[in-house]
Amino acid sequence: MKRVFLIVLDSFGIGGMEDAVSYGDVDVNTLRTVSSSPYFHMPCMRKLGLFQIDGVETAFVETADNKAVSGMGAYARMTEASKGKDTTIGHWEIAGICSHKPLPTYPKGFPKEVLDAFSHRTGRGVLCNKPYSGTEVIQQYGDAHMDRGDLIVYTSADSVFQIAAHEDIVPVEQLYEYCRAAREILQGEHGVGRVIARPFTGPYGGPYTRTTHRHDFSILPPKTTMLDQLSEQGKAVIAVGKIYDIFAGKGITEFVYTGGNEEGIRRTLEYLDKEFEGLCFINLVDYDMLYGHRRDVDGYAKALRDFDQRLPEILNKLQEEDILMITADHGCDPGYGATTDHTREYTPFLMYGKNVRPQNLGTRKTFADIGATVLQYFGIAPDFAGEAMLG
Repeated sequence: MKRVFLIVLDSFGIGGMEDAVSYGDVDVNTLRTVSSSPYFHMPCMRKLGLFQIDGVETAFVETADNKAVSGMGAYARMTEASKGKDTTIGHWEIAGICSHKPLPTYPKGFPKEVLDAFSHRTGRGVLCNKPYSGTEVIQQYGDAHMDRGDLIVYTSADSVFQIAAHEDIVPVEQLYEYCRAAREILQGEHGVGRVIARPFTGPYGGPYTRTTHRHDFSILPPKTTMLDQLSEQGKAVIAVGKIYDIFAGKGITEFVYTGGNEEGIRRTLEYLDKEFEGLCFINLVDYDMLYGHRRDVDGYAKALRDFDQRLPEILNKLQEEDILMITADHGCDPGYGATTDHTREYTPFLMYGKNVRPQNLGTRKTFADIGATVLQYFGIAPDFAGEAMLG
């Protein structure tokens, strides 16, 4: 029984790409920033080859011991070929879709025709309608929302339509229905990557707090992905975390949502104990959501340290024919002060298993090489451009 466990450390970039400046990102490097924290400690990832990846920079001075380790597994620096730096495009490219045209963004807010259609469907007015920090927008507009029942609609540098509502004013399931209505409206030229429900609670006057009932409604992937090809061949495609939402369920045979990194790791360990043949695709979201966007360097470093401490448990559960892959979907440098948005960065790729030869796989031209490698392991020719890395 062949199994691949593909873990995405959401936003764990390893240095600005050559075109980062055109995205407004100057001298960004998530790994270098978090490695400056006293809480940064990743000895297991080091053994897998993290610090041997092309161009990797750290804020600490590497010891002779660091440099002596050539890597237990194969490792590479991944280049994003798509036009963008968000979750949807990053994951789609990992699975084989290269987005040469960026998904639409709305730095000046959404057009009147979109909001009019949305208000007609929901029967509610709209507040804000501009790029905003998710934690700040509810403090700014929460009272008006409580008074009038209007929905807080905002966006970011990413291709997202976010709807915030107090759970006492709009029950969570009703908010999800509003998001489904927005998803039906936002197609074609206004086909944003994700419509996101952002429920919150708190007393009138604040402070307001976002709850864990966030839910993403993604646009349907426009082309065939490795998930489709695997499931069509009768392989299991198991989604852990927000993977199901990112692909709108397309090509996925089983899924489970998680409340954060800890539950994501626990679910991964549970699937390691189960019998199946195919892919277990995991997203660990806390790095991005809790620490990257909030520019919390120490929090990000602690979360990486915690994953590294749990990694031996994952390695010890790998079976003879299993392969573990660890990568990221974009960057979100917590030390970058110009914005609180994602950053355009290379991402790491680490691959380990008894069928994997330890080696430096260099700098790859596209994230799609990961999807091609997964398919290669199962003897399936990819229906997309991507070069497999198993040799």
